[in-house]
This record gives sequence, C-alpha cells and structure tokens, in this order.
Amino acid sequence: MNEIAPHGPIVVLAGGLSHEREVSLRSGRRVAQALRDQGRQVVEADVTPDLIGLLRSLENPVAFPLLHGGVGEDGGLQQVLTLLDVAYVGSEPTACRRSFNKAVGGPLLARAGLATPRMAALPHDMFRELGAAHLVAALGERIGYPMIVKPARSGSALGCSKVTSAAELPTAMVNAYAYGDLAVIEEFIEGTEVAVPVVELDGQVLPLPAVEIRPNSGIYDYTARYTAGETRFIAPADVSDEVAAACAALAVAAHQVLGLRDLSRADIIVRPDGTPVCIETNSAPGMTETSLMPLSVEAAGYNFGLLCAQLVDNAWARRLA
Repeated sequence: MNEIAPHGPIVVLAGGLSHEREVSLRSGRRVAQALRDQGRQVVEADVTPDLIGLLRSLENPVAFPLLHGGVGEDGGLQQVLTLLDVAYVGSEPTACRRSFNKAVGGPLLARAGLATPRMAALPHDMFRELGAAHLVAALGERIGYPMIVKPARSGSALGCSKVTSAAELPTAMVNAYAYGDLAVIEEFIEGTEVAVPVVELDGQVLPLPAVEIRPNSGIYDYTARYTAGETRFIAPADVSDEVAAACAALAVAAHQVLGLRDLSRADIIVRPDGTPVCIETNSAPGMTETSLMPLSVEAAGYNFGLLCAQLVDNAWARRLA
C-alpha cells in the first residue's frame, strides 16, 4: 500500500467582511489552536487581496475555511479554492449555495420528504412594490401565527424575529431585509431546540450527539449564541433514545440531500409529540467556545483537535485521489 504524500501547512481561513466576522475570527482561533495542539503547522489568514499570493507561496497547503455568512458559506470561497486547486475541508461550492440559501435548502429538504416548517420567501422588491398590507394578510393565511422571519442568506440569528401578529410582521420583514434582499417566513415550531452535527470520517457519515439549547431569554438570538452564560447547553440532549435517534437520522438525511461534505450541523425543533423538524442545515458550523459543534464533539468522547486534523487529512487524501 502506497503512503499518502504529506500535505503542507493548514491555512485556517477566518474573518471576512460579513456581519459574522467576529464569530468567524473566534472560530478560526479555536480551530487553529486545536490543530497546533495536535502538532500541525498552521497559518491563520483572512480573506484579503493577499490570500491568493499566500496560498500560491505554500507547498501543498490545505485550507480549513471558517468563514460564516457571505462568501464563506455561499460557495464563493470554495469556488476560488477549487480554481486554485487547493485542498480544503468542507462542502463543494454548489452544496454550500444550497445550504446557505434557506429559500433553496428548505424546499429541497421538504421535497425529499424530510419534516420542515411551512415556508414562503419574498424578495424586498416584491414586498415593497406589491403592497405590504396585502402580502401580510396572505402570509398570515398561508403560514399562520406565530411565525419566524429571517434573512434567506445569513446566520447567527441575525435579522431573525418571532412574529405573533400581523401588526408585527412589517417591522420583522424590514429587520430581515437589513441583511439581504430575500426574506424567509416560516411557521414557528413549538418544542425543544437541538442541534445535531454530522461529520464524515473513514468513509462514513456520522451524526454526533444532539445538543439541547436552553436560552435564558427564551430566544436563541445572537446574544444568546455568543455570550457566555446566556444559554444553557445540554449535551447529549435531554431527550429519549428514540427521539435522539430520529434527530440523528434527520441530520444525516439533510446532510446527504443537500450534498454536503466533511461536516455540517442540522438545527432541529422536536415537537412535544417527539417529532423532529429540520429548521436549517449549516455547512460551516461555528467553532467558538460557545458553539454547538465542539460541545457535541466533546459529548461524543472525541478530541476536538484530533477530529479537525482528521478532516484536514481527509481533504488532502481527496485531493490526491
């Protein structure tokens, strides 16, 4: 059996210019340190005009993208890495686009038979030109209250609002449009919120333990996500074995339907009757000290740095295949 040629430095890419820049930088720092703790050579880099020159100056680099939002999750960065023939951890450009755009990913999951909320997507121009009053009435009839309004292409709950009446909907739409020209309006699912990461190791698609999310405020918004102590996380989630298995199966199915690769995270609401509903799937899970994926990795009994190193090695082996 031939030995796999060694790869060069691991380029941890973090930062970018999206609204989630600070979260990305925190994810990048954590992964970079975890890889260094495994004895790996790491270069930390931002997405700047100097990036291509840096990648070309390194011998056999492997990129580990940890950008959230914008070019980090919409496939743009992955397309550049593909053009440069640089090995990288994570999904291919087309799969990133499917996952990042909730107006695309949600319907694909529903068409595949997976449980998802009722959904509509409206461009800003349509909402403005056709008259908010008429569309508010139609959305109320179609989706029902309460509902969730959020940007179609954003993360970290930025621009996301819970709406309980028609009077609140226009303001919620304006908040969502502040982060992009397309808003998604979804049925609000009552229940227990969990996140289920998925990783691909040794040719297998593996669900990690579900993490239950209990925000002090009752809403898992940006502050609750990234402020230590604002949310209680339970890993593994406090659900029955049957419900945990159903959540794991749903996360794996969503990963596969969207064509994701290496790692992802499914955000799920478990209804009171135990039925899991997939809210969305993320191709670039956060890796900060309060993020869900590292908590799940720890609950599984895995070493976070070793897992990151294995994902890098898999990306390099794929490049040589």
